[in-house]
Amino acid sequence: MNPATTQSAVRVASSNVRDPMLAATTLARQLNHDNLGCVLFFCSAEYDLGRLGIALEHVFAGIRICGCTSAGEITPQGYDRGSITAIGFDRRYFAIECGLISELESFGLQDAQELIDGLLTTCRQARVAPIKNNTFAITLLDGLSSREELVLTTLNAALGTIPHFGGSAGDDERLANTHVFFNGTFHTSAATVLLVNTSLDFRVFSTHHMEERNEKLVVTAADSDSRTVYELNAEPAAEAYARAAGVAFADLDRKTFALRPMAVKIGEHYFVRSVQRVNADKSLTFYCAVETGIVMTAMQPGPLLDNLRQQLEDAENHVGPPLLTIGCDCFLRRLEAELTGVFDETSQFLQHHRVIGFNTYGEQFEGMHINQTFTGVVIGQPSIRS
Repeated sequence: MNPATTQSAVRVASSNVRDPMLAATTLARQLNHDNLGCVLFFCSAEYDLGRLGIALEHVFAGIRICGCTSAGEITPQGYDRGSITAIGFDRRYFAIECGLISELESFGLQDAQELIDGLLTTCRQARVAPIKNNTFAITLLDGLSSREELVLTTLNAALGTIPHFGGSAGDDERLANTHVFFNGTFHTSAATVLLVNTSLDFRVFSTHHMEERNEKLVVTAADSDSRTVYELNAEPAAEAYARAAGVAFADLDRKTFALRPMAVKIGEHYFVRSVQRVNADKSLTFYCAVETGIVMTAMQPGPLLDNLRQQLEDAENHVGPPLLTIGCDCFLRRLEAELTGVFDETSQFLQHHRVIGFNTYGEQFEGMHINQTFTGVVIGQPSIRS
Protein backbone atom coordinates (compact mmCIF):
# COMPACT_ATOMS: atom_id res chain seq x y z
CA MET A 1 0.00 0.00 0.00
CA ASN A 2 1.21 3.49 -0.84
CA PRO A 3 0.10 6.69 0.92
CA ALA A 4 -2.02 9.20 -0.94
CA THR A 5 -0.62 12.56 -1.95
CA THR A 6 -3.25 15.15 -1.12
CA GLN A 7 -3.47 18.60 -2.69
CA SER A 8 -6.39 21.01 -2.56
CA ALA A 9 -7.91 20.04 -5.92
CA VAL A 10 -6.67 16.50 -6.63
CA ARG A 11 -5.67 13.40 -4.77
CA VAL A 12 -3.35 10.79 -6.25
CA ALA A 13 -2.85 7.20 -5.22
CA SER A 14 -1.37 3.88 -6.25
CA SER A 15 -1.33 0.25 -5.23
CA ASN A 16 0.68 -2.80 -6.22
CA VAL A 17 -1.72 -5.21 -4.50
CA ARG A 18 -2.64 -7.83 -7.10
CA ASP A 19 -6.08 -8.82 -5.80
CA PRO A 20 -8.55 -6.62 -7.74
CA MET A 21 -10.89 -5.86 -4.85
CA LEU A 22 -8.06 -5.11 -2.45
CA ALA A 23 -6.38 -2.87 -5.03
CA ALA A 24 -9.62 -0.98 -5.70
CA THR A 25 -10.33 -0.63 -1.99
CA THR A 26 -6.82 0.72 -1.43
CA LEU A 27 -7.37 3.40 -4.09
CA ALA A 28 -10.79 4.30 -2.71
CA ARG A 29 -9.41 4.69 0.80
CA GLN A 30 -6.87 7.19 -0.54
CA LEU A 31 -9.08 9.06 -3.01
CA ASN A 32 -12.62 9.17 -1.67
CA HIS A 33 -13.97 12.41 -0.21
CA ASP A 34 -17.23 14.35 -0.33
CA ASN A 35 -16.33 16.32 -3.48
CA LEU A 36 -14.76 13.56 -5.55
CA GLY A 37 -16.10 14.02 -9.08
CA CYS A 38 -14.02 11.79 -11.36
CA VAL A 39 -11.28 9.15 -11.19
CA LEU A 40 -8.72 8.56 -13.94
CA PHE A 41 -6.54 5.46 -13.60
CA PHE A 42 -3.83 3.49 -15.40
CA CYS A 43 -3.21 -0.15 -14.61
CA SER A 44 -1.04 -3.11 -15.49
CA ALA A 45 -2.60 -5.64 -17.88
CA GLU A 46 -1.50 -8.32 -15.41
CA TYR A 47 -4.64 -7.67 -13.36
CA ASP A 48 -7.74 -9.79 -13.80
CA LEU A 49 -9.44 -6.98 -15.71
CA GLY A 50 -12.96 -8.36 -15.46
CA ARG A 51 -12.78 -8.49 -11.68
CA LEU A 52 -10.93 -5.18 -11.47
CA GLY A 53 -13.63 -3.38 -13.46
CA ILE A 54 -16.35 -4.69 -11.16
CA ALA A 55 -14.31 -3.75 -8.09
CA LEU A 56 -13.63 -0.20 -9.27
CA GLU A 57 -17.29 0.42 -10.05
CA HIS A 58 -18.21 -0.91 -6.62
CA VAL A 59 -15.80 1.19 -4.56
CA PHE A 60 -16.38 4.34 -6.63
CA ALA A 61 -20.15 3.97 -6.93
CA GLY A 62 -21.70 7.04 -8.51
CA ILE A 63 -18.33 8.48 -9.52
CA ARG A 64 -17.29 8.80 -13.17
CA ILE A 65 -14.23 6.58 -13.70
CA CYS A 66 -12.12 6.12 -16.85
CA GLY A 67 -8.74 4.62 -17.58
CA CYS A 68 -6.69 2.15 -19.57
CA THR A 69 -4.10 -0.60 -19.37
CA SER A 70 -0.44 0.34 -19.57
CA ALA A 71 3.09 -0.74 -20.43
CA GLY A 72 4.26 0.59 -17.06
CA GLU A 73 2.84 3.08 -14.60
CA ILE A 74 3.94 6.50 -13.34
CA THR A 75 2.88 6.66 -9.70
CA PRO A 76 3.35 9.10 -6.79
CA GLN A 77 6.62 7.21 -6.20
CA GLY A 78 7.83 7.43 -9.82
CA TYR A 79 8.05 4.55 -12.30
CA ASP A 80 6.39 1.25 -11.38
CA ARG A 81 5.22 -1.98 -12.99
CA GLY A 82 2.43 -4.41 -12.16
CA SER A 83 0.52 -1.70 -10.31
CA ILE A 84 -2.43 0.65 -10.61
CA THR A 85 -2.19 4.42 -10.21
CA ALA A 86 -5.05 6.91 -10.10
CA ILE A 87 -6.03 10.56 -9.87
CA GLY A 88 -9.13 11.79 -8.06
CA PHE A 89 -10.47 15.16 -9.25
CA ASP A 90 -12.38 17.54 -6.99
CA ARG A 91 -15.66 18.59 -8.68
CA ARG A 92 -15.28 22.11 -7.29
CA TYR A 93 -12.27 22.65 -9.57
CA PHE A 94 -12.89 20.19 -12.40
CA ALA A 95 -15.90 19.34 -14.55
CA ILE A 96 -14.98 16.13 -16.38
CA GLU A 97 -17.11 14.09 -18.74
CA CYS A 98 -16.09 10.89 -20.55
CA GLY A 99 -17.30 9.26 -23.74
CA LEU A 100 -16.64 5.95 -25.48
CA ILE A 101 -15.83 5.35 -29.15
CA SER A 102 -16.69 1.70 -29.66
CA GLU A 103 -16.48 1.52 -33.46
CA LEU A 104 -13.09 2.92 -34.41
CA GLU A 105 -13.18 1.88 -38.05
CA SER A 106 -16.46 3.64 -38.84
CA PHE A 107 -15.92 6.71 -36.63
CA GLY A 108 -16.70 9.80 -38.72
CA LEU A 109 -16.87 13.55 -38.34
CA GLN A 110 -20.57 13.55 -37.47
CA ASP A 111 -19.93 10.97 -34.74
CA ALA A 112 -17.06 13.08 -33.42
CA GLN A 113 -19.12 16.27 -33.39
CA GLU A 114 -22.00 14.60 -31.58
CA LEU A 115 -19.61 13.11 -29.02
CA ILE A 116 -17.79 16.39 -28.31
CA ASP A 117 -21.03 18.41 -28.24
CA GLY A 118 -22.44 16.03 -25.64
CA LEU A 119 -19.31 16.26 -23.47
CA LEU A 120 -19.29 20.04 -23.75
CA THR A 121 -22.94 20.28 -22.70
CA THR A 122 -22.29 18.29 -19.53
CA CYS A 123 -19.21 20.36 -18.66
CA ARG A 124 -21.10 23.62 -19.18
CA GLN A 125 -23.86 22.48 -16.86
CA ALA A 126 -21.35 22.07 -14.01
CA ARG A 127 -20.46 25.80 -14.27
CA VAL A 128 -16.90 25.35 -13.04
CA ALA A 129 -15.39 27.70 -15.63
CA PRO A 130 -16.14 29.07 -19.11
CA ILE A 131 -15.37 26.50 -21.79
CA LYS A 132 -13.10 28.75 -23.87
CA ASN A 133 -9.46 28.72 -22.68
CA ASN A 134 -10.37 26.54 -19.69
CA THR A 135 -10.84 23.15 -21.33
CA PHE A 136 -8.61 20.36 -22.65
CA ALA A 137 -9.22 16.82 -23.91
CA ILE A 138 -7.51 13.52 -23.09
CA THR A 139 -7.79 10.51 -25.40
CA LEU A 140 -7.01 6.92 -24.45
CA LEU A 141 -7.01 4.48 -27.39
CA ASP A 142 -6.56 0.77 -27.86
CA GLY A 143 -2.84 0.68 -28.60
CA LEU A 144 -3.08 -2.29 -30.99
CA SER A 145 -6.07 -1.10 -33.00
CA SER A 146 -4.06 0.57 -35.81
CA ARG A 147 -6.81 3.19 -36.02
CA GLU A 148 -5.34 6.03 -33.98
CA GLU A 149 -4.61 8.26 -36.97
CA LEU A 150 -8.15 8.13 -38.32
CA VAL A 151 -9.79 8.73 -34.95
CA LEU A 152 -7.43 11.51 -33.91
CA THR A 153 -7.76 13.46 -37.15
CA THR A 154 -11.54 13.28 -36.89
CA LEU A 155 -11.63 14.21 -33.21
CA ASN A 156 -9.27 17.11 -33.74
CA ALA A 157 -11.63 18.63 -36.29
CA ALA A 158 -14.50 18.42 -33.80
CA LEU A 159 -12.46 19.80 -30.89
CA GLY A 160 -11.52 22.94 -32.78
CA THR A 161 -9.35 25.15 -30.56
CA ILE A 162 -9.57 22.87 -27.51
CA PRO A 163 -6.05 21.48 -26.83
CA HIS A 164 -5.72 17.74 -26.80
CA PHE A 165 -3.26 15.03 -25.78
CA GLY A 166 -3.36 11.35 -24.92
CA GLY A 167 -1.81 7.93 -25.06
CA SER A 168 -2.33 4.50 -26.56
CA ALA A 169 -3.07 1.76 -24.04
CA GLY A 170 -0.39 -0.89 -23.45
CA ASP A 171 -0.26 -4.43 -22.14
CA ASP A 172 3.13 -4.71 -20.42
CA GLU A 173 4.88 -5.26 -23.79
CA ARG A 174 2.97 -8.45 -24.59
CA LEU A 175 1.52 -6.88 -27.77
CA ALA A 176 -1.57 -9.07 -27.41
CA ASN A 177 -4.54 -7.15 -25.91
CA THR A 178 -4.81 -3.54 -24.81
CA HIS A 179 -7.88 -2.07 -23.14
CA VAL A 180 -9.64 1.18 -22.29
CA PHE A 181 -12.11 1.42 -19.41
CA PHE A 182 -15.56 3.00 -19.58
CA ASN A 183 -18.81 2.44 -17.63
CA GLY A 184 -17.49 -0.44 -15.57
CA THR A 185 -16.02 -2.45 -18.44
CA PHE A 186 -12.63 -2.83 -20.13
CA HIS A 187 -13.03 -2.51 -23.92
CA THR A 188 -10.80 -3.49 -26.84
CA SER A 189 -10.87 -1.87 -30.31
CA ALA A 190 -12.21 1.24 -28.60
CA ALA A 191 -11.24 4.66 -27.27
CA THR A 192 -12.30 6.93 -24.45
CA VAL A 193 -12.37 10.72 -24.64
CA LEU A 194 -12.24 12.84 -21.48
CA LEU A 195 -13.18 16.51 -21.68
CA VAL A 196 -11.70 18.41 -18.74
CA ASN A 197 -13.03 21.87 -17.87
CA THR A 198 -11.21 23.55 -14.99
CA SER A 199 -10.84 26.88 -13.22
CA LEU A 200 -7.10 26.19 -12.82
CA ASP A 201 -4.30 27.22 -15.15
CA PHE A 202 -2.86 24.47 -17.33
CA ARG A 203 -0.56 23.89 -20.28
CA VAL A 204 -0.73 20.95 -22.70
CA PHE A 205 2.67 20.01 -24.16
CA SER A 206 4.59 17.36 -26.09
CA THR A 207 8.32 16.75 -26.39
CA HIS A 208 10.90 14.28 -27.63
CA HIS A 209 14.68 14.29 -27.35
CA MET A 210 15.59 12.55 -30.62
CA GLU A 211 18.16 14.19 -32.91
CA GLU A 212 18.57 13.70 -36.64
CA ARG A 213 21.34 11.68 -38.24
CA ASN A 214 22.47 11.76 -41.86
CA GLU A 215 20.76 8.62 -43.15
CA LYS A 216 17.55 9.03 -45.16
CA LEU A 217 15.19 6.14 -45.92
CA VAL A 218 12.43 6.35 -48.52
CA VAL A 219 9.41 4.11 -47.95
CA THR A 220 9.13 2.34 -51.33
CA ALA A 221 6.52 -0.29 -50.37
CA ALA A 222 4.13 -0.21 -47.42
CA ASP A 223 0.64 -1.09 -46.21
CA SER A 224 -0.49 1.83 -44.06
CA ASP A 225 -3.53 -0.03 -42.71
CA SER A 226 -1.38 -2.68 -41.03
CA ARG A 227 1.48 -0.21 -40.41
CA THR A 228 3.83 -2.57 -42.24
CA VAL A 229 6.75 -1.33 -44.34
CA TYR A 230 8.03 -3.90 -46.84
CA GLU A 231 10.75 -1.88 -48.53
CA LEU A 232 13.00 1.02 -47.60
CA ASN A 233 15.15 2.43 -50.41
CA ALA A 234 13.83 -0.39 -52.64
CA GLU A 235 15.31 -3.17 -50.50
CA PRO A 236 13.92 -5.32 -47.66
CA ALA A 237 12.92 -2.87 -44.95
CA ALA A 238 14.61 -4.62 -42.03
CA GLU A 239 17.94 -4.87 -43.86
CA ALA A 240 17.93 -1.19 -44.81
CA TYR A 241 16.90 -0.17 -41.30
CA ALA A 242 19.63 -2.31 -39.71
CA ARG A 243 22.26 -0.70 -41.91
CA ALA A 244 21.04 2.81 -41.06
CA ALA A 245 20.95 1.91 -37.35
CA GLY A 246 24.50 0.56 -37.50
CA VAL A 247 23.67 -2.98 -36.34
CA ALA A 248 23.57 -6.41 -37.97
CA PHE A 249 20.18 -7.59 -39.19
CA ALA A 250 20.31 -10.48 -36.70
CA ASP A 251 20.76 -8.02 -33.85
CA LEU A 252 17.60 -6.00 -34.45
CA ASP A 253 15.68 -5.96 -31.17
CA ARG A 254 13.75 -3.68 -28.82
CA LYS A 255 17.03 -2.04 -27.75
CA THR A 256 17.67 -0.96 -31.35
CA PHE A 257 14.05 0.19 -31.70
CA ALA A 258 14.46 2.39 -28.59
CA LEU A 259 17.84 3.88 -29.44
CA ARG A 260 17.61 4.12 -33.24
CA PRO A 261 14.11 5.16 -34.30
CA MET A 262 13.19 6.96 -37.51
CA ALA A 263 11.22 10.16 -37.94
CA VAL A 264 9.17 12.06 -40.49
CA LYS A 265 9.86 15.78 -40.90
CA ILE A 266 6.77 17.96 -41.17
CA GLY A 267 7.56 21.64 -41.48
CA GLU A 268 10.44 22.29 -39.10
CA HIS A 269 9.68 19.44 -36.70
CA TYR A 270 10.47 15.74 -36.62
CA PHE A 271 7.79 13.25 -35.59
CA VAL A 272 9.14 9.89 -34.49
CA ARG A 273 8.01 6.61 -36.05
CA SER A 274 9.03 3.64 -33.88
CA VAL A 275 9.43 0.04 -35.00
CA GLN A 276 7.23 -2.49 -33.21
CA ARG A 277 8.68 -5.71 -34.64
CA VAL A 278 10.66 -7.35 -37.43
CA ASN A 279 8.60 -9.84 -39.44
CA ALA A 280 9.67 -13.12 -41.03
CA ASP A 281 9.67 -11.59 -44.53
CA LYS A 282 12.07 -8.84 -43.38
CA SER A 283 9.30 -6.25 -43.29
CA LEU A 284 8.86 -3.90 -40.33
CA THR A 285 5.68 -3.21 -38.40
CA PHE A 286 5.49 0.23 -36.78
CA TYR A 287 3.53 1.74 -33.89
CA CYS A 288 2.37 4.55 -36.21
CA ALA A 289 1.06 4.54 -39.76
CA VAL A 290 3.82 4.84 -42.40
CA GLU A 291 2.87 5.40 -46.05
CA THR A 292 4.60 4.65 -49.32
CA GLY A 293 6.59 7.60 -50.63
CA ILE A 294 7.45 9.35 -47.39
CA VAL A 295 11.05 10.05 -46.44
CA MET A 296 12.19 8.99 -42.99
CA THR A 297 15.30 10.25 -41.24
CA ALA A 298 17.40 8.06 -38.96
CA MET A 299 17.46 9.44 -35.41
CA GLN A 300 19.48 9.04 -32.24
CA PRO A 301 18.81 10.04 -28.64
CA GLY A 302 19.81 13.37 -27.20
CA PRO A 303 19.74 13.98 -23.42
CA LEU A 304 16.39 12.48 -22.36
CA LEU A 305 16.17 13.96 -18.89
CA ASP A 306 17.50 17.41 -19.81
CA ASN A 307 14.87 17.69 -22.55
CA LEU A 308 12.04 16.63 -20.24
CA ARG A 309 13.23 18.95 -17.48
CA GLN A 310 13.23 21.92 -19.87
CA GLN A 311 9.72 21.17 -21.11
CA LEU A 312 8.20 20.73 -17.65
CA GLU A 313 9.95 23.77 -16.24
CA ASP A 314 8.74 25.87 -19.17
CA ALA A 315 5.18 24.70 -18.54
CA GLU A 316 5.51 25.28 -14.79
CA ASN A 317 6.77 28.80 -15.44
CA HIS A 318 3.48 29.38 -17.26
CA VAL A 319 1.09 27.86 -14.69
CA GLY A 320 3.11 28.31 -11.50
CA PRO A 321 3.97 25.56 -8.99
CA PRO A 322 2.37 22.36 -10.32
CA LEU A 323 -0.63 20.79 -8.69
CA LEU A 324 -0.26 17.77 -10.96
CA THR A 325 1.15 16.70 -14.32
CA ILE A 326 -0.69 13.97 -16.23
CA GLY A 327 1.90 12.28 -18.44
CA CYS A 328 1.81 9.86 -21.37
CA ASP A 329 5.36 8.53 -21.70
CA CYS A 330 6.30 6.12 -24.50
CA PHE A 331 7.44 2.76 -23.13
CA LEU A 332 10.50 2.95 -25.41
CA ARG A 333 11.62 6.09 -23.55
CA ARG A 334 11.43 4.12 -20.32
CA LEU A 335 13.44 1.32 -21.92
CA GLU A 336 16.02 3.85 -23.10
CA ALA A 337 16.31 5.24 -19.56
CA GLU A 338 17.01 1.70 -18.34
CA LEU A 339 19.58 1.04 -21.07
CA THR A 340 21.43 4.32 -20.59
CA GLY A 341 21.55 4.29 -16.79
CA VAL A 342 19.24 7.24 -16.08
CA PHE A 343 16.18 5.22 -15.00
CA ASP A 344 16.37 5.98 -11.27
CA GLU A 345 17.12 9.66 -11.86
CA THR A 346 14.23 9.95 -14.30
CA SER A 347 11.87 8.19 -11.90
CA GLN A 348 12.85 10.57 -9.09
CA PHE A 349 12.38 13.54 -11.42
CA LEU A 350 8.83 12.41 -12.28
CA GLN A 351 8.05 11.99 -8.60
CA HIS A 352 9.44 15.44 -7.75
CA HIS A 353 7.38 17.10 -10.49
CA ARG A 354 4.15 15.35 -9.39
CA VAL A 355 3.71 13.36 -12.60
CA ILE A 356 1.03 10.66 -12.70
CA GLY A 357 0.44 8.65 -15.86
CA PHE A 358 1.54 5.64 -17.84
CA ASN A 359 3.94 4.21 -20.40
CA THR A 360 2.21 4.04 -23.75
CA TYR A 361 2.27 2.29 -27.13
CA GLY A 362 2.00 5.69 -28.81
CA GLU A 363 1.20 9.26 -27.88
CA GLN A 364 -1.35 11.74 -29.17
CA PHE A 365 -1.00 15.49 -29.50
CA GLU A 366 -3.29 17.94 -31.31
CA GLY A 367 -4.69 15.32 -33.66
CA MET A 368 -1.39 13.58 -34.40
CA HIS A 369 -0.29 10.08 -33.45
CA ILE A 370 3.40 10.00 -32.53
CA ASN A 371 6.01 7.76 -30.88
CA GLN A 372 8.83 8.07 -28.34
CA THR A 373 7.50 11.31 -26.93
CA PHE A 374 6.35 12.54 -23.56
CA THR A 375 3.03 14.35 -23.88
CA GLY A 376 0.74 15.63 -21.18
CA VAL A 377 -0.66 18.54 -19.23
CA VAL A 378 0.75 20.53 -16.33
CA ILE A 379 -1.98 21.88 -14.03
CA GLY A 380 -1.28 24.75 -11.64
CA GLN A 381 -2.14 25.13 -7.98
CA PRO A 382 -5.48 26.77 -7.07
CA SER A 383 -3.68 29.42 -4.99
CA ILE A 384 -1.84 30.71 -8.05
CA ARG A 385 -5.08 31.36 -9.93
CA SER A 386 -6.67 33.09 -6.99
